[in-house]
Amino acid sequence: MEAQRTVEAVWRLESARLIAGLARLVRDVGLAEELAQDALVAALEQWPVEGVPDNPGAWLMTTGKRRAIDHIRRQERYARKLEEVGRDLDIEAPPPEPDEIEDDLLRLVFTACHPILPTEPRVALALRVLCGLSMPEIARAFLVPETTVAQRITRAKRALADAGVPFEVPQGAQLAERLASVLEVIYLVFNEGYSATAGDDWMRPALGDDALRLGRLCAELMPRQPEVHGLVALLEIQASRTRARTGPNGEPILLLDQDRTRWDRLLIGRGRAALDKAEALTSEPGPYQLQAAIAACHARAVRPEDTDWARIAELYATLAVRDPSPVVELNRAVALAMAHGPAAGLAHVDTLLEAPSLKDYHLLPSVRGDFLAKLGRLDEARAEFERAAGMTRNARERALLLERAAATQRSATTKPT
Repeated sequence: MEAQRTVEAVWRLESARLIAGLARLVRDVGLAEELAQDALVAALEQWPVEGVPDNPGAWLMTTGKRRAIDHIRRQERYARKLEEVGRDLDIEAPPPEPDEIEDDLLRLVFTACHPILPTEPRVALALRVLCGLSMPEIARAFLVPETTVAQRITRAKRALADAGVPFEVPQGAQLAERLASVLEVIYLVFNEGYSATAGDDWMRPALGDDALRLGRLCAELMPRQPEVHGLVALLEIQASRTRARTGPNGEPILLLDQDRTRWDRLLIGRGRAALDKAEALTSEPGPYQLQAAIAACHARAVRPEDTDWARIAELYATLAVRDPSPVVELNRAVALAMAHGPAAGLAHVDTLLEAPSLKDYHLLPSVRGDFLAKLGRLDEARAEFERAAGMTRNARERALLLERAAATQRSATTKPT
């Protein structure tokens, strides 16, 4: 069991790099994922018997490359490709340099975001192969059924293979046309790391680190693109709160309850510098730059009560015009409640109750429950918190919501009549 847990942990950490490295060799993202899965199966079979190797990631890569050779031997172009892979296969060689690994990751995300694919399959495929996200995690990111995600990914892999898409970072106009999907991938990966869909942990910091690294690479690659800097600014500032977002036992700590002295001032400084770059490049901020500006408002507030909620509400209003979505409107409702009172927030959130994409989104009843509690409508608030708890698949978040429901119930029973 210990070896199996180790295999699962290593897979979470190494799968993206493994798939990216294999994709560089076989020039086929779908095949690379299959080879990586074969290496995982081999680890599950061998590690419990032989012990966990000193360098698990290198072991998986070597095994994956061996599977690649076995596959190439069955192909018509055996001699040429075998020589190409054989040059890379040296079991005793040291692990690849970090720059090489990161280049492979960037190639992988640009390949998965090729314009022959519709936007949503591009992003779903990249989330699957780049970060090893499960179907439920990707479905939550898109707010769509798991079956829809599975179909999109299968079709995307087939389309890339049939078209013989090269495994590379494009140049010129091709780079620009894939940029929006690449940024969306990085954004969604970070979000999953910041607030995990399921499991026993509220956050998955390794995913956030991967997203930050990819965002910084994109900023180096495309220094004249304001939205690249806007996204990096957003991620840097959001990541600055990581240490303050959980308590000693991993329990969630909400934004207004966080110890802001634990926020990472270095990351905040990097984020504000990236935001300055974005603002210098355009007078028409895009969605990521606007979200970064909202994050910067929070970062400037030494105490929660110092937050400029009116400015945040204005920024959300602009964002709702530039990038309209029910989730943006839900966040806007929170800002309106903080700036103008819970009744204003409740009035806005009630306009979203029939939005199809929010039907199973647990934060809708959670936010609504918060407004109702502040308005003294405690029985309604408790019901909303319980409904939200039933929707989330994250154990930490469920516990938090159930505690809020219980606290509301206690307040209701002690409320003077």
